[in-house]
Amino acid sequence: MKRSAVTEEDDQGEEQRILLVEDDLGLQKQMRWALSPYVVDLAASRTEAVEKLSGFAYRVVVLDLGLPPDENGAAEGLKTLDEILSTAPPTKVIVASGNVERANAVRSVAKGAFDFIAKPIDGDLLKLVIDRAMRMFELEQENMQLRKLSDSGADGLVYGSPKMTEIVQMLHRVGPMDVSVLLIGETGTGKEVLAQTLHNLSARRTQPFIAINCASIPENLLESELFGHERGAFTGAVKRTHGKFELANHGTLFLDEIGDMPMPLQAKLLRFLQERRLERVGGRDSISVDVRLITATNQKLEKLIVEGRFREDLYYRINDVRIELPTLRERETDTILLAQHFLNKFNKIFSKHATGFTEDALDAICQHPWPGNVRELENRVKRAVIMAENKRLTAKDLDLEKAANNRREFNLRKQVENLEKRLVVEALAYTDGNISKAAKLLGISRPHLYSLMETK
Repeated sequence: MKRSAVTEEDDQGEEQRILLVEDDLGLQKQMRWALSPYVVDLAASRTEAVEKLSGFAYRVVVLDLGLPPDENGAAEGLKTLDEILSTAPPTKVIVASGNVERANAVRSVAKGAFDFIAKPIDGDLLKLVIDRAMRMFELEQENMQLRKLSDSGADGLVYGSPKMTEIVQMLHRVGPMDVSVLLIGETGTGKEVLAQTLHNLSARRTQPFIAINCASIPENLLESELFGHERGAFTGAVKRTHGKFELANHGTLFLDEIGDMPMPLQAKLLRFLQERRLERVGGRDSISVDVRLITATNQKLEKLIVEGRFREDLYYRINDVRIELPTLRERETDTILLAQHFLNKFNKIFSKHATGFTEDALDAICQHPWPGNVRELENRVKRAVIMAENKRLTAKDLDLEKAANNRREFNLRKQVENLEKRLVVEALAYTDGNISKAAKLLGISRPHLYSLMETK
């Protein structure tokens, strides 16, 4: 009678089940005992392993490379690895082999194995590797759920954090309204992506979306870029040229870095917003233009107003609705979500086949402060996808080795103990050492406080 992958032991939970692909009966028994409390299902060949995976979604597979008919080599084991990853891509495969040649370890990891462990196997070490693999699996599954949430939001936005969820909800409310929007955020936070989203959510979505960076164009050319010019208006003006406002007629014009716009041009922009008419440089005709204006800046416009570098009346004209974008370091789990999004994007663009990130890469992504925000993350993943030799990107591939070495402490008990210690010290300092007042402030009894003080 064929043994089902799902047995009466399932009450221990799916997360406790692993598949061991090993043809040696003695090692099968030994490993089952050594890997407790994990429930170990067995497969003795490539065919049986694939069959087991089709009946149960294992999070982790421990694979012996020396499988029949190639017990003394690795060819059959490597074929099995390929089939496992093809059948169940999320599964974490830990490769084990008596052949300790580095070539097999490198080949296995390059094909997508989570890790490599040499025989004879140290049970405690293997359990540690399995625990890490389980954590990686759970993290990736959580990110998949977050991606599903983001897919239900605005096009082009990848998010899952509460802050970005609030912003997307605001975009859906404001997008259809024909009002001016001011986007505030650090460089690289995705202001143009949000502007494009507002346009896509509006009744103007089928009309042009024109973007221009006010800081990237010399002052003497910016007026012509925005409002156009007539032939002969200045040296080199050999023909009439339409400006960005005319090109965006009936659509949306996005002015990035509005805080860098020269004061004389601010006055002309204000006049246009009041009258919705413009004159080309060197022209006399008044031209009516219907355009929605979205602006963005990484500067504090209120400060520029005080310094006399930005018009207060223009500020209120462009600020019907103000949206402040969080930095990437404020977006919690979005860093991993965005990293996976960019990996998929550049896989398609460059015909690469990177399957994900190593644990040290994920740690580094979480620890890095991201001063360049989403743009920096995108550039690092792009470079890594192009240059990486293995299927899973490492912290080194991302040039984040320093961040990976400063790994965050995830032990919940230690984190709670550290928090208790800080709160006890702060409460005692706040109450000048008065135990009764400190205990009341902390919401605990005096004996409890004494016990915490003794352990600290």
